[in-house]
Amino acid sequence: MFDAVLIPGGGVREGGELPPWVKPRLDRAIQRAAGAWLVPLSAGTPHRPPPLDPRGFPILEARAEAAYLIARGADPRRILVEEASYDTIGNTYFSRVIHAIPRGFRRALVITSEFHMPRTEAAFRWIWGLPAPGGECALEFESVPDEGMDGTMRANRRERERASLATLHSLSAGIRTLHEFHEWLFTVHGVYRAEPRTPSVGIDPRIY
Repeated sequence: MFDAVLIPGGGVREGGELPPWVKPRLDRAIQRAAGAWLVPLSAGTPHRPPPLDPRGFPILEARAEAAYLIARGADPRRILVEEASYDTIGNTYFSRVIHAIPRGFRRALVITSEFHMPRTEAAFRWIWGLPAPGGECALEFESVPDEGMDGTMRANRRERERASLATLHSLSAGIRTLHEFHEWLFTVHGVYRAEPRTPSVGIDPRIY
């Protein structure tokens, strides 16, 4: 039995609508949970403004995913949202420090789309494997089909993922502790550092 089932983000649209490739991740998470915590991940993306609700507040992706889970019968008291991250590498870090370490997870399942799985698994095994308080958590991974993508879109996404995975491997070789990762994330990463985001301080969409 798993302590948690984690669902990496994949985008949110106007009105809180989720892309067709994200919904199968959530459907499978419900099927596999068996009492485990459901952990939808991500605030959104740095590449476009968030959609707004009727009151003008941002619709955060993890909240939209939680609403989807609840609408399909998930117990809201067994959902832990992670709404601090804006990319896959953020999904892994914030899910670990916000939920996994405080709750003492020992076994977790990560579910994402086929095109997204190689980079997701590499990121989770790296960041969740860095020495940290609370002991280790055994990770398992399960992919779901790339729904809603035609052949061209799927090929393009997989090519971007391959480039991102190569960058991830290069990055991980030089960061060996959670302290080092924290320093890199908040002083170097273009999304999370304090330096304002400007055209001259771009965010490379391939990397994270």
